Amino acid sequence: MDQELDRNEIERLYNLKAKERMQIERQPMPEQEPDVRRANFSEVPFGYFPMAAIVEANRCIQCKKPTCVIGCPVGVNIPGFVRRIAEGDFEGAIHVIKETNMLPAICGRVCPQEQQCEEACVLAKKGQAVAIGRLERFAADWEREHGLADVPPIGADTGKSVGVVGSGPAGLTVAIDLRRAGHAVTIYEALHLPGGVLMYGIPEFRLPKAIVNAEVDVVQQMGVDIEYNTIIGQIETVDELLDRHDAVFLGTGAGLPWFMDLPGENLCGVYSANEYLTRCNLMRAYDFPNYDTPIAASERIAVVGGGNVAMDVARTAVRLGAEEVYLIYRRSEAEMPARLEEIHHAKQEGVILKLLHNPVRYIGDEQGRVCQVECVRMELGEPDASGRRRPVVVEGSEHTIDVDTVVVAIGNGPNPLVPRTTDNLEVDPKRGTVVTNLNTMRTSKRGVFAGGDIAVGAATVILAMGHGRQAARSINHFLATGVWDIDELPEAFRENGAG
Repeated sequence: MDQELDRNEIERLYNLKAKERMQIERQPMPEQEPDVRRANFSEVPFGYFPMAAIVEANRCIQCKKPTCVIGCPVGVNIPGFVRRIAEGDFEGAIHVIKETNMLPAICGRVCPQEQQCEEACVLAKKGQAVAIGRLERFAADWEREHGLADVPPIGADTGKSVGVVGSGPAGLTVAIDLRRAGHAVTIYEALHLPGGVLMYGIPEFRLPKAIVNAEVDVVQQMGVDIEYNTIIGQIETVDELLDRHDAVFLGTGAGLPWFMDLPGENLCGVYSANEYLTRCNLMRAYDFPNYDTPIAASERIAVVGGGNVAMDVARTAVRLGAEEVYLIYRRSEAEMPARLEEIHHAKQEGVILKLLHNPVRYIGDEQGRVCQVECVRMELGEPDASGRRRPVVVEGSEHTIDVDTVVVAIGNGPNPLVPRTTDNLEVDPKRGTVVTNLNTMRTSKRGVFAGGDIAVGAATVILAMGHGRQAARSINHFLATGVWDIDELPEAFRENGAG
């Protein structure tokens, strides 16, 4: 990423008027060619070179009322860090980001900026938003590649301790802010590696494991203990954690895969997206037999769903050598919830979109292995509760597609293990989520807080991080005052993790 900077050009750009800045075109990010990346698991985009980042940052007109910040769930000072990149002060940029976000290399890669900060960018009203996510990634990568990652200062020891269940984005964020406040923190992770969904759910070509490990390493340098292979709800209960901790945070994520209850779902070769991606990402099935977790070799694979997880599965299948990868989605491409970039990359890589299709059953061969998926065609009717047009079956449109593997990627529910084994913890009977006051992240059980997917259902990495920050504020208040039954935090505890 090193590149000699043209200081005269930096100064010229920095002195442009707002109207002139708005004429600068959004800078593309170089990436692997589709034919090359189909055969490897390396990250697809290479990231900005320094001068490209500076040019992109100078597209920002530094609004007096920066709506982009309102669109960020953790409230990053976006104009502040973008301005520093525009000046060529990359170290200053990452310091600004880390005032509120300690996982910027992750967020810069996987957060849906186009639906959050970039959607709120003033430039998006008349053209293309500033590439805020790409600039965040640039600053984080520059810091790491130059060996400048600092460990945040730790507050004076409070004598209090907090147990955090799960080392995903919510758990890591709450742990960081609690250590900043001076509390002892222990994370209990069910798997053998940290990161939660960042590690098992997101493929290497979107989020390299080295990036996750580097971010987690900083958390551990802060003095956060992580106990691996510790399944809370089986090895220990939340009540037992409360015996030795002053508070507990639940960040167990959405580990319960959903199925459609179709005939044939129990056939060999029918996977949930969770299992398929966990085998590939966490267990390195793509490098079998060097890693001893196999995965079925597929020639024709059908992926059911239209979100980011479905795209991750389909693009993984391409890299595992499938000749034909069908993505079956019951609406049109316009209604797909996946990020536009992921859809674009999937199509470039040869994924076949079977739009306005829906599976109705899976057909097996004599050995009990899936060999066909029967689908019906759909058409779009009136909008439903989500605002998207409701898919309606076209009568008489049944047909089959030959496959040897099916992966169902229609969503996940909250992990049910902790709620089932914890007394006095209220759970939404329909959604399976832990009932949580989203102002304070407090549950119905004194001393227990929750955030991320366990509180709201499957959502985004950055929303989980926002919950982690809010939970840290609330935990600080509880540990400082002992007060539990409140619906909103006092003003002094709302602005930062330390309270």
